[in-house]
Amino acid sequence: MTTLADAVGLVQVTEEDRTGYTRSRFKHWNSGDDAGDGCNTRNEVLLAEAVVAPTVEAGCKLTGGTWVSYYDGQEVTSAGSLDIDHMVPLAEAWDSGASAWSAVRREAYANDQGADVSLVAVTARTNRQKSDQDPADWMPPSPQAQCRYVGEWVATKLRWDLTADDRELEALKAYAEGPCEDTIVRYTPVA
Repeated sequence: MTTLADAVGLVQVTEEDRTGYTRSRFKHWNSGDDAGDGCNTRNEVLLAEAVVAPTVEAGCKLTGGTWVSYYDGQEVTSAGSLDIDHMVPLAEAWDSGASAWSAVRREAYANDQGADVSLVAVTARTNRQKSDQDPADWMPPSPQAQCRYVGEWVATKLRWDLTADDRELEALKAYAEGPCEDTIVRYTPVA
């Protein structure tokens, strides 16, 4: 546990390189943390983040339930209206060090449920607006979500030993030294 400013100071800076990236390099939505429950990672995250639990039917079909997309504060009552966002998008992870990882490590990253902040259920609209952008180019539309988002972004970068480019680091510092100076970052590095 550390302040956002101190956490930002731990992120290594380097140029990013997207050479060779394809989304298929990250096997995602595998059998999840509980291979015996019949649910993939996506549905396990939906179950974990539901504010009103859905009914789980055969084949892990989720019906009912309620979620709150923290990026935009929207309440959602249909699992199909949600995307599971990789806090640090797959392409950004690739640019920031994942290009050197094994396929097994990339799969672990894409399905990381070991930290509550790695994968987040949000409205499809906000996830698509974010796309593969970092905080220099995109922030959640809800101002109340921005400090949480920056803290979780930095936590994910540190958890996976990912780097940042100069523009990204400057954006993170601006939040850490300004509106988000009281934000606390918690992370556990992946071995």
